[in-house]
Amino acid sequence: MGVAAALIGLAAWGAGTLERVERVSVDQRFQVRGDRTPPPDVVVVGIDEDTQAALDSRWPFPRGLQATVLDNLTAAGAAVIAYDIQLTTPTGEGDQRIYRALAAAPRVVLATSRYDRTNGPDVIFLDEDLEAGDIAMGHVAFPDTPDNVFRRVPLGVEGLASFSAVAAGRFRGTPVEGAGTDRSALIDYAGGPGTIPTIPYADVAADGFAESPGAEAVRGRVVVVGLTGDSLGDTHPTPFGGAPMAGPEINANAIATFLAGEPLSDAPGWLDVLLILVLAGAGAAASLRGGAWTAIAVASVVGALFLVGAQIAFSGGTVVAVTAPLLALGLATAGGVGVGYAGVDRQRRRLRAEFERFVPAEVVGQVMDRVGDDQRLGGRRIYCTVMFADLRGFTAAAERMPPETVIEMLNRYLGEMSDAILDHGGTIVSYMGDGIMALFGAPLEQEDHADRAVAAAREMRDVRLPRFNGWCAGRVAGEGFRMGIGVASGPVMSGNVGSERRMEYAAVGDTTNIASRLQSLTKETPAMVLIADSTRAALTGPVADLEAVGALDVRGRQVPAAVWTLGAGEPVSRA
Repeated sequence: MGVAAALIGLAAWGAGTLERVERVSVDQRFQVRGDRTPPPDVVVVGIDEDTQAALDSRWPFPRGLQATVLDNLTAAGAAVIAYDIQLTTPTGEGDQRIYRALAAAPRVVLATSRYDRTNGPDVIFLDEDLEAGDIAMGHVAFPDTPDNVFRRVPLGVEGLASFSAVAAGRFRGTPVEGAGTDRSALIDYAGGPGTIPTIPYADVAADGFAESPGAEAVRGRVVVVGLTGDSLGDTHPTPFGGAPMAGPEINANAIATFLAGEPLSDAPGWLDVLLILVLAGAGAAASLRGGAWTAIAVASVVGALFLVGAQIAFSGGTVVAVTAPLLALGLATAGGVGVGYAGVDRQRRRLRAEFERFVPAEVVGQVMDRVGDDQRLGGRRIYCTVMFADLRGFTAAAERMPPETVIEMLNRYLGEMSDAILDHGGTIVSYMGDGIMALFGAPLEQEDHADRAVAAAREMRDVRLPRFNGWCAGRVAGEGFRMGIGVASGPVMSGNVGSERRMEYAAVGDTTNIASRLQSLTKETPAMVLIADSTRAALTGPVADLEAVGALDVRGRQVPAAVWTLGAGEPVSRA
């Protein structure tokens, strides 16, 4: 099961089947990590509903106003202006004004969402104008995901470097490695919406901004200018959930990610494979010891420790796969528990089959329900009927027979008598050579235990013994065997006795002693069945052939005991 779980986990990981769940797990890790210190080199200048009210103008603002903001940012010492506003529609005289402002800025990056290798970016300026003004272009598209959450930023789209990669490269003076390629980077968000400082666009548009205290917030930094208002259509879901984040702040996080050297990266494939194998092995190992709940508890602890480790690795900059390893852990544990249950069920069936050789089938299930994990029945006092039976003369006859014949005859005799006992609901406690000890009403109570014992004794004497003697014809000389049966009812102490290595069920007490001595007394009387008065008193129904034997001296009793027998049965013969 461990190997199968590992293979399933590896297949799911390799095929990307769990990709959606894995993305959600990354979101959870962001949320657990929480907000961090905002990046020092990036700031946002935001256009929102308050800006429109302050400027008494609705977006899009006149190009002349936009040029004023660009001039003020340049005068305030902005290191890079990342203009997250697409200039795609000519407006006339204002276009020249904004171009002069862009060209006057030390380093500028314009945004575009449409680009092809033949016509270049969709922008109002010519390529030679862009080159003359040292104005860079960057693509602002993000990878499509089923849930539209912005988790990764491409380094290039359609051959054009991404907006954030270009801005980061211009700030540090060297291009971001891989800019313009199809590779993407996981955005190392500093936190949820509002984590990166945002300066109102209206403040920057005010006269004298370059000399105001607010200018310090943009001096020497990458300034991302864009739409931040909820109603302006540039907000998107992020791993932090809740309210969406404005596009300029997402780009600011992406720029900070590139400036920091992409500190958050996927773990190497070999590490994810190793984690899948280790957790599959842990799940399989958890089910080898103890029961199902123990295996589940151990696997839960392993899974929890793995998640803690994955979170620590995430905080350190490494994103390990968690869904495929946890899938392997869960499958291995569940499979191991299932196999364990199948083994336990098989063991119980085997135990039941063995137990039914000693206990009637109808009570085996009830007895097994009372058995503890160590398969021992606890000691208790129970009122039942005890039977002892013995084959007379067999020991002497056995001395003159070959060993194989002795064992064959013994098994035949014990088989006959055991069937009679079991058929009447008795429990065979032990075999003592050709002797049998049996209980009726134990280990489970039976209201009619005395009736069952008397009926079994009658069948043993009148049916089973003649059948056995008939089978012995030609094997043993003589007129056949006799037997002795002693039956007594009363309280006994029943349960398992012995050592941890060898246990057997026992029933001890005065009742057991009386039944044994009554069986011995059959040697001194013509009767083959002697029944204690306690058994006669415990009968729930009439027994027509019950006859009084009288008082017999039973060893260990201070007074003679009243004893009964069954009326004469079939003659002892081989016919």
